Amino acid sequence: MIFLQAQTQQGPNLLSNLLLFGGIMIIFYFFMIRPQQQKIKKEKQFRENLKKGDKIITVGGLHGKIVQIEDRTVVVEVDNHVKLTFEKEAIKSLVSNNS
Repeated sequence: MIFLQAQTQQGPNLLSNLLLFGGIMIIFYFFMIRPQQQKIKKEKQFRENLKKGDKIITVGGLHGKIVQIEDRTVVVEVDNHVKLTFEKEAIKSLVSNNS
């Protein structure tokens, strides 16, 4: 008789644990995974929209103007006739008009 009581009490307990675990996974997805995926997608779109003549800032803080764009790299003019080649991933942002 005691064995049967223990078995019946374990069923609802297991279900509540599974629901709790599932809820935690859903919260984890919406607060951790999904925002990271959106950030990566936004950065990829930013890099695809770069064009010749854009004034940019690299992740290292270097300011310059894009003079050539290739598949994975960009050539940036940082001073008169001084050109450097960067990976597209090294472009942090566009220079705002206020700067």
